[in-house]
Amino acid sequence: MHYKNFLLKPLFFSALLLISLGTKAQSNGFEVIKSLELMDQIYENLELYFVDELQPGKLSKVAIDAMLKELDPYTVYYHESNIEDYRLMTTGQYGGIGALIKKVDDYIVISEPYESNPAQKSGLMAGDKILEIDGKTMFKKTTDQVSDALKGPKGTVVKVLIERLNEGKKTIEITRDEIKIPDVPYYGIIKDKVGYISLNSFTQTAAEEVKKGIKEMQKNGMNQLILDLRGNGGGLLIEAVKIVNFFVPKDQVVVFTKGRVKEENYVYKTMEEPIALGLPLIILIDEGSASASEIVAGSLQDLDKAVIIGEQSYGKGLVQRTYDLKYGSKVKITIAKYYTPSGRCVQRLEYYDKETGAKPKDIPDSLLRKFKTKNGREVIDGRGIDPDIAIEKEELSRLSALLFTKNLLFNYATEYHAGKKEIVGADDFRLTEEEYTSFKNYVLKEKLNYTSLAEEALKKMKEAAEKEGVFEEIKMEYEKTLEKVSPNQALDLENKKKEILELLENEIVSRYYFQKGRTINSFQHDPVVIKAIETAINKVSYDAILKN
Repeated sequence: MHYKNFLLKPLFFSALLLISLGTKAQSNGFEVIKSLELMDQIYENLELYFVDELQPGKLSKVAIDAMLKELDPYTVYYHESNIEDYRLMTTGQYGGIGALIKKVDDYIVISEPYESNPAQKSGLMAGDKILEIDGKTMFKKTTDQVSDALKGPKGTVVKVLIERLNEGKKTIEITRDEIKIPDVPYYGIIKDKVGYISLNSFTQTAAEEVKKGIKEMQKNGMNQLILDLRGNGGGLLIEAVKIVNFFVPKDQVVVFTKGRVKEENYVYKTMEEPIALGLPLIILIDEGSASASEIVAGSLQDLDKAVIIGEQSYGKGLVQRTYDLKYGSKVKITIAKYYTPSGRCVQRLEYYDKETGAKPKDIPDSLLRKFKTKNGREVIDGRGIDPDIAIEKEELSRLSALLFTKNLLFNYATEYHAGKKEIVGADDFRLTEEEYTSFKNYVLKEKLNYTSLAEEALKKMKEAAEKEGVFEEIKMEYEKTLEKVSPNQALDLENKKKEILELLENEIVSRYYFQKGRTINSFQHDPVVIKAIETAINKVSYDAILKN
């Protein structure tokens, strides 16, 4: 092996060699050493003869990422330059201004400042277009580039030149702070003494935030609780165990793990006395509920301590652990599978491909295994968590989806907020008929290009008829039918009024009451929450589900 240019070689070759010599010598050590030597020789030849000068750091990261991708989507390398992403994932904290951003045309705009954080305190508003940061133009910059420019150590000042509707350009100085994204953005009693907690993540403070919400609502007479885990992709396993402990007795098995390495076989039990034992509990899940969310939902389902409502969950039954590497880097490795108290693993056999956006496929029924809950109810493995009451998510109409992606809802809310400085409470806000007419006229100025499902089906039929040589015979009927099923923007704005109003009112409410307002406003038309409240207050129905 040649070492004259050793310092330029990618770090992972030598690091992997040392690891392999220490752990693989008694198994497939020769194959490991052989493979590493080949990679080392390939890199050396690239370094000596490739036409352009190499970038060792970039090349090694690409190689590491490609290697880990062959394993599963959850084994990830964190380069020292990306360590802030890891910190955000585990703690929910980062140094910055505290605001969500999105791209609108050629610039990034503030989509929602976090309440009581530097951005909001300094006067930034949703809809503000970011023109410059510290004197550097943000024209055609990506959201990641703008996000990186806004982040920085606590106490440092960032100057942001923004353009605001009806007010023009202005420079706002913002003192960065330690931003903590709350695990629980909202909790409160919403109807008939039914409490509600929205849990968005499982960082190091998740259990404490949930506990605080439960205790406060108990003081206010809460009789039932809805725990909303929709869209919660998980986080720290131990936080899930702590949350389950709030509802089940001490020394109860919550989850156990099994790995290739014996030390990863571990049983997690509740450690404390519960604070809400016997409290009727509803858990909401959807296809975005994964990992720690599935531990909470699956364990409480197995123990017959909660009714699960919503959609089938994501199906991630794998456990990761993070290991420190040299030079400030880290690697997160899948070390085990986890199993709920009944013994089932929710992991799907096919992994979700993040790059293609493809959803995981259902495995054949013949490969599924059946298990029993504490009361003898039947549950299955291999497909995430199946809800006790299934409610399919309603798909947005094509028009509504286009209004969202084209930022027409967002931009109109910006104009609305600019013209009206306050509105009634988040739960009571409604647009008037005149205001919706104003929105329709606003949209009609835009030429939206979209098709209906019927139109697409009709055009496919035309193609088939042309191939068979019979289209001329049906051409007149085809054109008459096409005219009837082609989208009419004005008509669709009226036909889809209820759906559009829900989206638009929610966007407008966020300008005045932020994320809490969005949540409160959504209760009035969220079918899953409505069903959860109905189930929670009907003791006979609730008990029947758990004893079935």
